[in-house]
Formats: sequence, structure tokens, C-alpha cells
Amino acid sequence: MFRLFLALHFLFFNLYACKGGYDTCKQKAKDANIFQKNALVLPLKNKRCLLYSRHIPNIKILKYDPFLSLYFVKEKKHFAYPYDINMRLQLGTAIINTKEAKEGKFLQSQIGLNRFAKYNQTLASPALISSSCCSVEGIVSSKGVIQKEYIKHFLHTKKARYGDIGIRVYNKKGAVTVKASDPFMKENPFKINDCIIEYDRKKVSDAASLMQKILFSSVGSRHQVKIKRASKELTFMLTCKQRYGGGFLSDTFLEQKGIYFDERLHVSALNKKSQTYGLKLGDKLIQVNGVSVKSQDQLRRYIKNFKEHASLLFERNNFQFFVNIK
Repeated sequence: MFRLFLALHFLFFNLYACKGGYDTCKQKAKDANIFQKNALVLPLKNKRCLLYSRHIPNIKILKYDPFLSLYFVKEKKHFAYPYDINMRLQLGTAIINTKEAKEGKFLQSQIGLNRFAKYNQTLASPALISSSCCSVEGIVSSKGVIQKEYIKHFLHTKKARYGDIGIRVYNKKGAVTVKASDPFMKENPFKINDCIIEYDRKKVSDAASLMQKILFSSVGSRHQVKIKRASKELTFMLTCKQRYGGGFLSDTFLEQKGIYFDERLHVSALNKKSQTYGLKLGDKLIQVNGVSVKSQDQLRRYIKNFKEHASLLFERNNFQFFVNIK
């Protein structure tokens, strides 16, 4: 009898929410206590939670995505009205916390792991982008909105791993254009300013949808890419590799060599692949191939200018030294 009551109550709750009252979604967020110490905790089914946090949570972690700072965790208690990731058509969305709900719209879709989505209303991060039925449309992070497609992908894959074919793209005058090409990826055929026309024989319409297809591809899968370079059209068959940087990780192409940076180009993390370079945490990158750099974007832009190796100038305690990377 009690279960029937809960089921009917849940049905009523959702039917009421779908009528457009975002106040109901605010109340649901409050009842679920989803905002906790600068983290967003969304209860799911079977005592599981989706957690967005910039710090490692003190709870049993089932899965972790370092690119998006998402955790799939096990809770001790059951929540009567779990959240779902909305993949249905909705007429409206709103940005929500426990105090406010501002109805709005997406201004820009998420372009892979390099540019999160933009929403036309703002609330302090973390916040929730919700449908009128109180289901998840996106998570508002400190860098922008993590859209539902990426959240769903994280929840439905065994391990947070993304595909890479060695390019970073953007929309330029109606074309999807290569902004950066990975110089360390073997047999990478792409050049800056190449226009991507087709991916797996389907027309490419925008950078967001292309990067989503690439990222969600399995590592080792084969793909056909058609490009336009100047006045020529070229077609390549490529093997999808593993992505190492982007999102809340640095994305300079040096991550595959085990070297990660903060926003000011100090070395923030090193793994086993970097041991031969003699680097330490806190070392500051000053130059790349003889050019001064002050941002990750500049580093990614100039690191391609080498023949036999990339020459990196670092500084440690007022001592400068070179590191050569092939």
C-alpha cells in the first residue's frame, strides 16, 4: 500500500512539474539537498548519485571523469524522486538552485572538451539546467554548462575515456575549421584551417556535433574524414586514438607525454610518461620553439612549429632549462 502511495505521489509530482512550474523543480532540488559544499549531487536510481565537484568526494566512487569533474557514487539512502537525464523534447528550460529559477535558453552548444555550453541566464556555479519536468538538461560548472549528452555518455560507459583524431575545431563562416592539429599524433594528416566536410560519409554541419561524434567514438575504431584544403578536397581513413586533455584538464597536446599545466603554464601534474624529462611540479613554461607563451592557447598554437623535436624552455627557482620532446 505504501509503495502504491509513493508511486501515485511520484506521478502527481512529475505531472505537476511538467505543467511548467519551475518552483516545483526548486523544491525538488531543496528536498534532495543537491547543493552541498560547492558540489552538485543528483540522486539517481538504486542509491546512486551523479556528482559534480572540483574536489574528490569522501564517498564510495564507482566511476570518475577527470575531464568534466563528474563522479558516479554510491549513496547510503534512497531518494523517492530520482533525477533523470532528459533526452526528450522539451518546450522550455531554466537554470535552477534552491532559491531561484530563471527560464532561458542555450546560446551555444558544448564544443567537445574545449568549450562548454553557454546559457543566457546566470546563477552561481554549481547550478542545474532543468526541463519543465525537473529532469537534467545540463550542469552549470565554473567553466560553463556541461550538456546532457556528455552527462548521459558518462553514466552509460564503463570508463570515462574519449576518442581523438588529433584536431580541435571551431565554427568559422559557416564551416567547421581546424583550429589546432596535434603534432605528436602519428600520421596526423590535418593542418590548421582545413575545413571538415564529412565524417563517416555524413555531412558535418557544426563543430559541436562533430566533436561529440569524435569524442564518443571507441578508441581503435576506424573513421573516414573528408576535408577541403584550399581548393582541394581530400579524404582520409583514420584510427581513433585516446584523448588525454581538455575540459578541466589542460589541453596543450603535451598531456599524451604525461605533462599537464595550470592556467599560468605551471606544471600541475606529471605521470609516468614524463619521467625522462626531469620536470617537477611547479616548473613554469616560458617558451615553445623560441616563442614566448603565456597561455595554453598560445602553447597549443606554437608547439607545432618543429621538425625533429619541440623545444620547451622552463624556469625553476630562477634557473632556466630546456626540455626537448619528440
